[in-house]
Amino acid sequence: MPEPMKKPVSAFSKKPRSAEVAQGSPAVFEAETERAGVKVRWQRDGRDISASDKHGLAAEGRRHTLTVRDAGPTDQGSYAVIAGSSKVKFDLKVVEAVKAEETPAPGPAEAPRASATPAEPEGGAPGPEGEQAGQAQTQAPPGPGSAAPDDPIGLFVTRPQDGEVTVGGSVTFSARVAGDSLLKPPTVKWFKGKWVDLGSKVGQHLQLRDSYDRASKVYLFELLITDAQVSSAGGYRCEVSTKDKFDSCNFSLTVHEAIGPGDVDLRSAFRRTSVAGGPRRTSDSHEDAGTLDFSSLLKKSSFRTPRDSKLEAPAEEDVWEMLRQAPQSEYERIAFQHGVTDLRGMLKRLRGLKRDDRKSTAFQRRLEPAYQVSKGHKIRLSVELADPDAEVKWLKNGQEIQMSGSKYIFESVGTKRTLTITQCSLADDAAYQCVVGGEKCSTELFVKEPPVLVTRALEDQLVTVGQRVEFECEVSEEGAQVKWLKDGVELTREETFKYRFKKDGRRHHLIINEATLADAGYYALRTSGGHSLAELAVQERKLEVYQAIADLAVGARDQAVFKCEVSDENVRGVWLKNGKALVPDSRIKVSHIGRVHKLIIDDVTPADEADYSFVPEGFACNLSAKLHFMEVKIDFVPRQEPPKIHLDCPGHTPDTIVVVAGNKLRLDVPISGDPAPTVIWQKTLSQGKKAPAAPAPEAPEVPGASDSDEWVFDKKLLCETEGRVRVETTKDRSVFTVEGAEREDEGVYTVTVKNPVGEDQVNLTVKVIDVPDAPAAPEISNVGEDSCTVQWAPPAFDGGQPVLGYIVERKKKQSYRWMRLNFDLLPEPRLEARRMIEGVAYEMRVYAVNAVGVSRPSAASRPFMPIGPPGEPSHLVVDDVSDTTVSLKWRPPERVGAGGLDGYSVEYCREGCSEWVATLQGLTERTALLVKDLPTGARLRFRVRAHNVAGPGAPVATQEPVTVQEILQRPRLQLPRHLRQAIQRQVGEPVNLLIPFQGKPRPQVTWIKEGQLLGDGDVSIRNSPSDTILFIRAARRAHSGSYQVTVRIENMEDSATLLLQVVDKPSPPQHLRVTETWGFNVALEWKPPEDDGNTELWGYSVQKADKKTMEWFTVLEHYHRTHCVVSELIVGNGYYFRVFSHNMVGPSVQAAATKEPVFIPRPGITYEPPTYKALDFSEPPSFTQPLANRSVIAGYTTVLCCAVRGSPKPKISWFKNGLDLGEDARFRMFSKQGVLTLEIRKPCPFDGGIYVCRATNLQGEAQCECRLEVRVPQ
Repeated sequence: MPEPMKKPVSAFSKKPRSAEVAQGSPAVFEAETERAGVKVRWQRDGRDISASDKHGLAAEGRRHTLTVRDAGPTDQGSYAVIAGSSKVKFDLKVVEAVKAEETPAPGPAEAPRASATPAEPEGGAPGPEGEQAGQAQTQAPPGPGSAAPDDPIGLFVTRPQDGEVTVGGSVTFSARVAGDSLLKPPTVKWFKGKWVDLGSKVGQHLQLRDSYDRASKVYLFELLITDAQVSSAGGYRCEVSTKDKFDSCNFSLTVHEAIGPGDVDLRSAFRRTSVAGGPRRTSDSHEDAGTLDFSSLLKKSSFRTPRDSKLEAPAEEDVWEMLRQAPQSEYERIAFQHGVTDLRGMLKRLRGLKRDDRKSTAFQRRLEPAYQVSKGHKIRLSVELADPDAEVKWLKNGQEIQMSGSKYIFESVGTKRTLTITQCSLADDAAYQCVVGGEKCSTELFVKEPPVLVTRALEDQLVTVGQRVEFECEVSEEGAQVKWLKDGVELTREETFKYRFKKDGRRHHLIINEATLADAGYYALRTSGGHSLAELAVQERKLEVYQAIADLAVGARDQAVFKCEVSDENVRGVWLKNGKALVPDSRIKVSHIGRVHKLIIDDVTPADEADYSFVPEGFACNLSAKLHFMEVKIDFVPRQEPPKIHLDCPGHTPDTIVVVAGNKLRLDVPISGDPAPTVIWQKTLSQGKKAPAAPAPEAPEVPGASDSDEWVFDKKLLCETEGRVRVETTKDRSVFTVEGAEREDEGVYTVTVKNPVGEDQVNLTVKVIDVPDAPAAPEISNVGEDSCTVQWAPPAFDGGQPVLGYIVERKKKQSYRWMRLNFDLLPEPRLEARRMIEGVAYEMRVYAVNAVGVSRPSAASRPFMPIGPPGEPSHLVVDDVSDTTVSLKWRPPERVGAGGLDGYSVEYCREGCSEWVATLQGLTERTALLVKDLPTGARLRFRVRAHNVAGPGAPVATQEPVTVQEILQRPRLQLPRHLRQAIQRQVGEPVNLLIPFQGKPRPQVTWIKEGQLLGDGDVSIRNSPSDTILFIRAARRAHSGSYQVTVRIENMEDSATLLLQVVDKPSPPQHLRVTETWGFNVALEWKPPEDDGNTELWGYSVQKADKKTMEWFTVLEHYHRTHCVVSELIVGNGYYFRVFSHNMVGPSVQAAATKEPVFIPRPGITYEPPTYKALDFSEPPSFTQPLANRSVIAGYTTVLCCAVRGSPKPKISWFKNGLDLGEDARFRMFSKQGVLTLEIRKPCPFDGGIYVCRATNLQGEAQCECRLEVRVPQ
């Protein structure tokens, strides 16, 4: 499986379930493993169960069975099955026989039957969107009777599955978490992509739900996406965490395009599925799915026929813009209508969006409410000023930013002022302000840390018990926080006695000092932007003996050397003599070099004759040999004794001496003779038969003459006394020594002794055995999705010993670590390699093993990549059928694999035949095909295959044969609902009316307007096989009227009438005049406009303008009468008046206005201003609302508030533990209308203490204090 998508692996594909049986009856539990050959253990109350009269254990392939015979009350309890690192628990309950008969337990087939039939939505069969949404909600919540598993893999009981949905549809993803072992509810987060938290995106189209089932103790978390768009597609992640556990699951959402206008099939809304076993029509592709059912129109159903989103989809409303403009009393209503559930978050965000409606005198364009930048990048904050010469100050958390180095860059171009922050870090995450004179605009900068990626992945490892394991991984950033997991469970610091974590720059290490069998599994490293997975395989320690010690026979004062070689060079051992430990001294030496252990005894004496053993530490094996002491007897012989070689081999029969290559060969040959004989050593280089002499013609044939042929030898004389091959001769013995035996030293050696009395000769055969040669480079074949076949040729030379077997290793192409694939030797040069990751390149190599040892590795095989064929395409349907063509549609396969998708092949065969014919040469990349040139009337079956580099995948075929014949179908118009009422368009707007229809063969379409046939001029008619379109590029008033469309096939027809109303703005009102003027009032009167714009008038708007300024102000809106009174006019001023008429299009272009101003007379009244006594309002500062003690959580921004009064306005100072906070950038101080606020951004425990607010003016000073406690979340 791909490493980035690896999930925790369970060894079981089918788990045993708890059972309740009657007393005396047998109880059978079944478990099925993922692969065959897995060792399975059954336990009861923590103790292993073995086969007995009570318990029966059976294993067949991947299926394992536990049978409890004659169940009784003592057999009740908790049972478990264990395979590898996976453990599944289940319970056995025994009830009395009477109770079991009265209340039989439901059969295994009854329970799933209840949940296998989903409830159909009211109103008939579900539409395409409902079907796809249902696919994403395949898992129903467990019933009250079902219990959550005791030992789930990770935290999930049910993980979210991949889903599909059509644009505009809804889909729900569900995750279930077992809560029986949790003290408090788990924390669940939903993400899209790598870091987008969906919790902050909750609104009308995205909702998060959670519930808890007390009966089953299972938490249910749901992610609901409504009105899905193309941008909703992609990868999602669900993370669940508790106090000491963490688990996550990846899933994806596929959003399909909505059905286009040309593909609308209105009959699919009313399709009734066929009854099983009933007759089905196969003559038409659309009728093939069932009969039409219009009864759903009579029910209250939420089903709606899919329509063109371009015609009916309303423009999406901006909820935040509506809230920003609405009064506070409407907030709750708008939030309820648009599905906003987080009211507190909504108000917080709305406060950031609120702006001052009054026009700014200093800024033409302000800063945005917030900016976001990635760490290490740069950001520009820009404003535009009204005065190009104004001075600008930039503040960060209330402190002015000074120009220093290249961190901050200030730019001034015309009225534009820009602050550029380079190399942004987390310290730049703050609030910024731009101050011009007395005005300022604020923003907040958020610095986003980039996701930490895995640059070098973990590598699989194979170790033995007790070895040290070290996983190493490299990430993209130094000091990054990572998580180590084993089989999906996080490794915490509490397990440091077992695991050790190490950081070295960007490298992270996980170290296991002494591996055990329980440490085997999948280890993962997870970062904020990726993860890596590797497998650890731990095998038991096995010691192989490459060379055992052999019996020795030595003479007095000679040296005895016992030597053995084992497979592990780190293994130590003890030498024993007759079962007692041997103590080394000056004469007895023990050595250990690599894999070779030696015992050397100098100056052998008769007391050294004994049984010697070597016992490796930690292994139950014993290597033994015996030392024989040869006594040299001195007998008196007369002179002139012929020479003699004293060996055990009689006569001239060759004796074979076997020596391991690299070891020392010493041939000690005792000799005798008087005078002392001369010793000659020779080695036979080649041999052959002498050609027999031809017999005389008259000589009779002698029986057995052919058996007396002689051998001819080519011999090499060995006489060197020094060097690797040397000969040493004394009076009573001759020693032939070879240091480090080689393959060339193998052969027959002849020892000849001569003196004047005679000679003696012995042949010794020396055989040098070695490790075999390296096998040939392996050949890879039958490459599949996660497996392949490895074959190789045996080694050219077996080292003189038969090859016992082979060892195969593999590695990833980019890695340097080889991993052993077989624990036991392979007898044949062939292996079926499995458990490889699809899409990853691998290499293989082979070792040959004989009794001497392991050969050198073979050359690596050519790199290969496991790739499996794609899955079968889905949803194959027949879209249309004619007399010679069939149109097919399908969807891509659910599983594509690492090999990608090269295309599809389409084939057909006649009914009753088995020969498939390709419809086109090569492959097609589209998911639709029109098959042409088919015989009319033939009944054909079609199938589609997906292809990639691994070959074709499984085919998907039509379930029933298709008859190639077009059937006459009555024409019928499917008039959309929005076209059944008057259609209104404004002048100049385009008119595009699409009307679907059905009928075969293709109907003839005609359009008529008020008795006149359309088709020429500015009204265009466009027809297709399934719909007709009336199109007007720019509508005019003359286009209003009644349109009739008719579809006709021979003498059958259907028609529909459409009413088009083209509207425009009305003309201005007529005859506006002033009827009366009195006091501060003016009475106006007018007549309705001459042209109402072909629609109903909505009313009038009345405006006034002062003669001095000529600025128009609206005094009446949506006024329906043709006379009004304008009040509250200013005395002494002259006014003009004008009136606009309104309809649904808008106000009239011009207005009816008065020609002469109307003056308001000024009465003669003299005003005398009153006299006032000056008062002194100064007062010393005093706190009307003091500070209150607070306890907050670290990391969450908090504020301290109080209220003060005083005149003149007091100066405010803040102190913490006596230190002035005015220069600290982490604190922001606000003062508004006497309310004082101190904001502490992201406090830490160090920020706790006593805070003092001091107010000072000329009349005195006052202060108040509070205590702040910062708590660290547990």
